Amino acid sequence: MMDGLYSPQQVFDGARLITGVSVRVEQGRVVDVIEGVGDGKAIAGCMSPGFVDLQVNGGGNVLLNGDPTMSGMAAIAAAHRRFGTVAIMPTVITDAPDVVDRAVEAAICACGASGIIGLHIEGPHIALEKRGTHAAHHIRPMDKRTLDAVAKARVSDVPVMITVAPEATTPDQIAELSALGAVVSLGHTNATAEQIEHAIAAGAQCGTHLFNAMSPMQGREPGAVGAILNGGIPFGIICDGHHVDDQMIALALRAAGPDCAFLVSDAMATVGGASEFKLYGQIIRVENGRLINAEGNLAGAHVTQAQGVQRLVNHVGVTLEQALRMTITVPARVMRQQDLATFVGRHVDDLIVIAADLSVSADLHEQ
Repeated sequence: MMDGLYSPQQVFDGARLITGVSVRVEQGRVVDVIEGVGDGKAIAGCMSPGFVDLQVNGGGNVLLNGDPTMSGMAAIAAAHRRFGTVAIMPTVITDAPDVVDRAVEAAICACGASGIIGLHIEGPHIALEKRGTHAAHHIRPMDKRTLDAVAKARVSDVPVMITVAPEATTPDQIAELSALGAVVSLGHTNATAEQIEHAIAAGAQCGTHLFNAMSPMQGREPGAVGAILNGGIPFGIICDGHHVDDQMIALALRAAGPDCAFLVSDAMATVGGASEFKLYGQIIRVENGRLINAEGNLAGAHVTQAQGVQRLVNHVGVTLEQALRMTITVPARVMRQQDLATFVGRHVDDLIVIAADLSVSADLHEQ
């Protein structure tokens, strides 16, 4: 995209979809949005900030647990950028303590470059019975080593999200993590609604992939799902047609109200890579669009944020504006990085164009 005036059919400005405007680009950045189309070069589709993803385990044949380095994070980010995701939280799942330590060191070096906006630590302080594909022998209660690792990241100004189960973490530990500036997210939990409520009161601010790996909502026991929905905290949700039924996503969106849900991919190394990889020494493969382990259980997701947006609109029935808020605005707010949802001032490398069929162009230099 050269400097000049452009007239897309729509613009998502980080808050709403607008039409009948032109976008002025100077020195590779958007400097203004002007009423009227004027003489701007027509662009078929919606111009928008790129997607934000707070739960990315891998991409481009790299899994963060297997390569917890700066170069590993960069490779993952590059794989997702091809599909319109310009900001990611590389995610290290349950593993040995030294793997988390190495991921923290890598995040300190990588944060702010290549679209890497922080680190998501998912486990190992989770419920054994809701571990999903996480390795059972690494699961343990919250300990000083993890608290120190989070503190080290935060001292270096690295944004951190940490997924914990209330059963494996005390309210005091949740309060300590929150005081460090970490976003404490509740997931992989068999907690009662009361335990979830206590965790929220202690400082937990978020829910991890709602419905998946958490106690379900029932008539006489709201469980983790009901308590998170009723608690008014934001929550991530996977929209790939495998992890959560589309009707349940629609139900959750109605129950939570606007701007609580945000889309996550939970993507593994197969996004932008080969159709299988190893996790904990076990082959994980793509089968009919599902990532499964040797037992046939779900093991992360093989989906991009762009595909999630397409499914939200085409199958769940939300508007494109709401889908973009779920994929850009809400996750940016959750991580206190509202600049990721801004349009004016963004470099064209961080913008995308979404066509009428919801396909995404991530390279505006061709426009």
